[in-house]
Amino acid sequence: MQSKTFFTFLLLISISCNTKSNNGAATASTYKIHLQQKENINTYPSIAAIPLPAGYKKIETISNSFAAWLQQVNLKKDKTVYLFNGDRKANQSAQFAVLDISTGDKDLQQSADAVMRLRAEYLFAVKKYDSIFFTDNEGKSYHFTEPYNSSHLNTYLQTVFGMCGSASLSKQLHPADIKNIQVGDVLIRGGFPGHAMIVIEVAMNETGKKIFMLAQSYMPAQDIHVLLNPVNTNLSPWYDDTGETKIYRPEYVFAKNELKRWL
Repeated sequence: MQSKTFFTFLLLISISCNTKSNNGAATASTYKIHLQQKENINTYPSIAAIPLPAGYKKIETISNSFAAWLQQVNLKKDKTVYLFNGDRKANQSAQFAVLDISTGDKDLQQSADAVMRLRAEYLFAVKKYDSIFFTDNEGKSYHFTEPYNSSHLNTYLQTVFGMCGSASLSKQLHPADIKNIQVGDVLIRGGFPGHAMIVIEVAMNETGKKIFMLAQSYMPAQDIHVLLNPVNTNLSPWYDDTGETKIYRPEYVFAKNELKRWL
């Protein structure tokens, strides 16, 4: 117990001395986030509850929009990322928190599939059933049909995950400018395999500078999780537009021109 107390004391001293991030002044709220990250317990009940750095405010979202729905997605208390078969993911250093969203019990809900899962769950929640459709790489559409219940939605998504992926979803989405990044936007590289992750929160300061949070699944199929920022640990789990042409995140690197949007 004494050694643990001493370690905590040293950690607090280290944090108080490190007053600047890679891109500017650190804040008390970001330090609070990092202290919470030392344990395997998430204390934030939803995405909306994750603290903001000082000087930033969340961009208002329209009621019943995809963006508003994403902000209210619940987070699990356990930060561990599990695979579809119940095993722990080998790399447990990429996530800040884990979304309380089904992964299924098959190796299907990977990166782009997780994005499609979130989109479908939102449209199902607001009863826009006719808007639930995805296209495969040949342009064939897969529409959700009756009965409109959770069991059938899961069955439908299993088919979608088997027929659609990053290549097809990249074609279905529309280009977006990162300077106008919005909640619900998708960073995506279509390929076999490609990869995709979703923007789950956006905030802005008085000068108009935006920061954002990202979430992903990966291969093999695994829990959707909020990502840490490996480049700017004081800002983490938030990301900002540093002027670089690439966005560096755990396990993958995207070009900023790979941002796309639902219409």
